[in-house]
Amino acid sequence: MDRRGFLTTAATSVAAGAVTACAKTPAPSTSTSAATSAVEAITTPKPDGLNPVGIRTAGIRMLPVMGGKYKVWTKRVGQGPVKVLLLAGGPGCSHEYLTAMESFLPEAGIEMIYYDQLGTGNADQPNDTSLWTLPRYVEEVEEVRKGLGLEQFVLYGHSWGGLLALEYALKYQSHLRGLVISDMTAGMQAYLKRTAALKQTLPADKLAELEALEAKQDYDSPAYERIMMEELYPKMICRIQPWPDPVNQCFRTLNQTIYNQMQGKSEFLVTGNLKDWERWDRLHDIKVKTLTIGAAHDEMDPADMQRMAALIPGGTSVICPNGSHMCMWDDQAYYFEHLLGFLKTI
Repeated sequence: MDRRGFLTTAATSVAAGAVTACAKTPAPSTSTSAATSAVEAITTPKPDGLNPVGIRTAGIRMLPVMGGKYKVWTKRVGQGPVKVLLLAGGPGCSHEYLTAMESFLPEAGIEMIYYDQLGTGNADQPNDTSLWTLPRYVEEVEEVRKGLGLEQFVLYGHSWGGLLALEYALKYQSHLRGLVISDMTAGMQAYLKRTAALKQTLPADKLAELEALEAKQDYDSPAYERIMMEELYPKMICRIQPWPDPVNQCFRTLNQTIYNQMQGKSEFLVTGNLKDWERWDRLHDIKVKTLTIGAAHDEMDPADMQRMAALIPGGTSVICPNGSHMCMWDDQAYYFEHLLGFLKTI
């Protein structure tokens, strides 16, 4: 029997068993039924053809995007008046590496919402390169906001997610209660200046090898990957060893097609459709309370993160002294002390 046939047969068997089990289960008391009904009236979404109704799904909900042509994955964790929608980086990463948030936000009474963008993780992954553009992703975030019923929420973006969050804020900030831009500068020229400087920290022989590979555009070679993963990323991406598994997952599950089309073939060369992205001259248009988080060893210049906050009317900045691009992991205590402090002021 093929996999589809097996699943169909299994579903039929489970359904039949469920009917029998229900027939044997005594009805709950009137008071219990009333309480359950009240909770379900609040928490159960209306039927939409994408999600089961009337059962608990650990906060997971699929949402339609692009007018229902595709669906993306979301998950609510925790409860509280402050709701934070998380935008992961990449472009092309899923939510997994942001799971550090789960150890801090819910226990502080803050509701957080994971979201796998189209083409990543648990979302649909269509084979259509016309989808991987910044304007379309901005509209996707708005569809997700509507699907989740969010209003006056906090939008958090890390790396590419921070770029996306900035763009969303410039178009739809009336829906925002606050904005967090983590480890993302406001323009590609500043980013490339910083990464060029970081390359110079390599030993002379490694730098010469890297530049020779880049001259040949041999970005897929094992030698290029070795320099990235052994020499540069342990300094500027995540500085703890071994890397937490969620960080490893970020690289294992990266949608390379999206990354190549939007970023390019390397962290040190932006050739994709984001190559001309610059928003320094629009930062003054962001009126919501904003936090920029950077790190001393990040591939984004800490001075740029501070400059961004200075240009945003309600902006403040935090620089993690021991962190890098994944400072929610490698300078964790400092990162979350200041992130939670900001969220509690919203």
